[in-house]
Amino acid sequence: MKILVVDDEKLLVRGIKFNLENEGYQVETAYDGEEGLELAKAGNFDLIILDLMMPKLSGLEVCMRIRESSSVPIIMLTARSDDMDKIIGFEYGADDYVTKPFNILELKARVRALLRRSTLKAQVEDQNLITIGPIAIDCERRMAYKSGVNVELTGREFDVIELLMKNPGRVYSRENLLNIIWGYDFQGDIRTVDVHVHRLREKLERNPAEPEYIMTKWGVGYYFKD
Repeated sequence: MKILVVDDEKLLVRGIKFNLENEGYQVETAYDGEEGLELAKAGNFDLIILDLMMPKLSGLEVCMRIRESSSVPIIMLTARSDDMDKIIGFEYGADDYVTKPFNILELKARVRALLRRSTLKAQVEDQNLITIGPIAIDCERRMAYKSGVNVELTGREFDVIELLMKNPGRVYSRENLLNIIWGYDFQGDIRTVDVHVHRLREKLERNPAEPEYIMTKWGVGYYFKD
């Protein structure tokens, strides 16, 4: 796990670095807001410890600018105990707050808790994300992506691609797809399935005329090639 510590109190930074490295973390440090922001944007950190009051850029400004592109967990350090400062910090994107002076054991406990929460969240997100080739779907958010770019799908289109991608290689007849997704009481034409598959190919395949993933097994039905 890689941690960035940003604070203008050099002795405090050295103490935090020493204790966290003893816990097995890799630690980088910065002593003002500008340097901290540069490191945060350049490095792939698992957690950032950020002082509230610093030269060049305040901790709040750094936190806000990190949040423009990253959800990395952030612990704010502050000499103030005012609840309003904490509320503002949370509004800017901080995940936790530690008031100076603090017990290093408390800080380490909060670091462990945030990293554990972040790891569990990432595991859940991984379970909800299915990626095959350039096509990916987020089953929880019901979003689809082609080469990392969001693609707008209708509800039925998403239902079709989700079923196929969750069961790659399994062939579904038009009747199967119609019954599973539209329901047995659907009164429409079976060609509805063909229309939705055609639209999915146009939106998700590199060349819809020669699909690589949303495949047809002639005389049987459709499947997703893994």
